[in-house]
Amino acid sequence: MSKQSKSIFAWAMYDWANSAYAVTVLVAVMPIYWAEGIVPEGGVHLFGTLLTAEVLWPYMISAAAVMAFIAAPVLGAIADFNANKRGFLTFFCVLGAAATMGLFLCGEGDVIPAMILFILSNIGFVGGNVFYDAFLTDIADDDSIDWISGKGYAYGYVGGGLQLALSLGFILGADSFGIDGGMAARIVLLFTGLWWFGFALISLSKLRDQGRPAELPDEDKSKSRYLALAKIGLKRTLQTTGKIRRFRHVVFFLLAFLVYNDAVQTVITQASLFGSQEMGLESTTLMITILIIQFVAFFGALLFGWMGRRIGAKNSLIVSLVVWCAIVIYAYFMESQMEFFALGVILGLVLGGVQSLSRSLYGSMIPRTAGAEFYGFYSVFAKFSTIFGPAVFGAVTQVTGSMRQAILSLIVFFIVGIALLLFVNVSEARKLKQGELFSGSN
Repeated sequence: MSKQSKSIFAWAMYDWANSAYAVTVLVAVMPIYWAEGIVPEGGVHLFGTLLTAEVLWPYMISAAAVMAFIAAPVLGAIADFNANKRGFLTFFCVLGAAATMGLFLCGEGDVIPAMILFILSNIGFVGGNVFYDAFLTDIADDDSIDWISGKGYAYGYVGGGLQLALSLGFILGADSFGIDGGMAARIVLLFTGLWWFGFALISLSKLRDQGRPAELPDEDKSKSRYLALAKIGLKRTLQTTGKIRRFRHVVFFLLAFLVYNDAVQTVITQASLFGSQEMGLESTTLMITILIIQFVAFFGALLFGWMGRRIGAKNSLIVSLVVWCAIVIYAYFMESQMEFFALGVILGLVLGGVQSLSRSLYGSMIPRTAGAEFYGFYSVFAKFSTIFGPAVFGAVTQVTGSMRQAILSLIVFFIVGIALLLFVNVSEARKLKQGELFSGSN
């Protein structure tokens, strides 16, 4: 195996590791355990308002997104200046995995502790992905970036799917161990954190930063290094905010991504609650559907990675978003378990495509000397796009009393996203990034 192949493998293994969190905590087990095992029946009074589990869940995801939104670009700027993406990746990995394992301690009525630990785990997941994504521009060029990004997601879908399969098997067989469903879910959450941290060690031991740390400015050398880096990170973030406007097509892409990813993430995080609360499906059915999504998404990521090399990442991305429009219309009319399974197959196919192509298309248009800095902004838009979608979804559900009305409203996000993508000229953006508008030492 060549040095580059080893680097690609090590990079992709982090997707294998943390996808267990994405599928088990965000989608499969935690939403159900949250609704049936932590939040009391009928809801809980918070901030003077009675909130049910299905309303509180998307609001909690939005709160975590706001925190990540504030910190990501500054930390990315510091990582580029200090040539220490690996260090930040390690910190957020440990934070997220530890908080996930801590959810094992949360039982019935532990709403506030569960909220705190979930938000911390989500910050670890999001923060780690900023620096994980930033490594992509170190190991891939414009010709290979779509394929390598797709490969990372493919590893993630298999790893997350395998971990979920083991978790599902344990939950189904919990009675034979004398364990009730609530304790089984808690053990699975502990297992998820261990899986995340354990396999991440492969990536953390092999990935290496390129370049050397920049020298602190003379006026900052007398200060604490941490304070100096914080000042530099904030300064670089403000500089990048000003300079990024020169990358007109990158801005159009980020706006498009902000809108369509809002809908994608809302579907992902609300699918289990939709199936259980709106359709009355059993938890086993929901987890089997999520397993279907995971393993189909493996092929979807590779398929759309291949399409990206043939017809271009932008065109392939638009194709996937058209399919997403059809998905939310189909979901509105779903009634049976088999229809839910069919939805899982279609969703899995395009889920891998929209995620891997978004990451690689963005990576192909940004300056390599500011990878973490720009991926910090990418993460900001990714997480900002999980603020409005879930919040709107929760509000529509609260007002109409129907999650079907909420999911149908997401089609607007996809249509607007497609319209904005049409303004992105990828060739012009890739030419512009060759200019020295950004320097790793600014």
